[in-house]
Amino acid sequence: MIREFFGGVAVLGRGLGLWATRPKLMLLGALPALIVAVVYLAGIVVLAVFSPDLAAWATPFADGWVEPWRTITRVSAAIALVGVGVLLVVFTFTAITLAVGDPFYEQIWRTTELTLGDAPEEPSGRFWRLVARGIGAGLRILAITVLIGVVLFVVGLVPVAGQIAVPVLAALFGGWVLALELTGFAFDARELRLRDRRRMLGARRARTLGFGVATYLLFLVPLGAVFAMPAAVAGATVLARGAIGAAVGSPMHTEAGRHPEG
Repeated sequence: MIREFFGGVAVLGRGLGLWATRPKLMLLGALPALIVAVVYLAGIVVLAVFSPDLAAWATPFADGWVEPWRTITRVSAAIALVGVGVLLVVFTFTAITLAVGDPFYEQIWRTTELTLGDAPEEPSGRFWRLVARGIGAGLRILAITVLIGVVLFVVGLVPVAGQIAVPVLAALFGGWVLALELTGFAFDARELRLRDRRRMLGARRARTLGFGVATYLLFLVPLGAVFAMPAAVAGATVLARGAIGAAVGSPMHTEAGRHPEG
């Protein structure tokens, strides 16, 4: 399991390798991420500034508590709010950036597929069906994200233990959702639905989490998401091909193909 987890981390590393061989394509992929990142950064700053007031509003039951319990509870709530805000930013950042920069990321996906070989056919006559499916999958992933956010906020209200548990759980849940989102190109091109995605990636859960958690942590680094986003799309293509190949028993779809860098 540990080896598989770090194998997933290595998959992201293969995607990062594209920066060395196709810098122009990767820079184009970084532009949408930069635009979305600036907007989100402003939102996180505003949330952090107003988090004490929001925490007091969210914990009216603590109004009559004696000190220091009232302060401890509200500080915990403020930290949890910012933590959940960051989690939601990471989740929605990927979906929105993929939507804004779809042509660039589709080109990165297609380049990776062609480099590895046995690429799926170009979509023909089903553009709007793919768009509708992508929107539906995005909404379902967003619903999962909101549910996870609520659970993590409640966990974060627990003093000390909550502040330790929330970042760990956020990385695990966040990594899983990121893997679901980023592998959309490869699965959709093969007409596989979100439930197929969950099933196939779930069969290689340790590897999927290794890729997803590494991506999630890299997205938390200042400007990390900007430069990691194109690489994450390439790495997710490798991850998806491996999951599909393992499910159908076809070596043509596994990660054993050529390196994405060519």
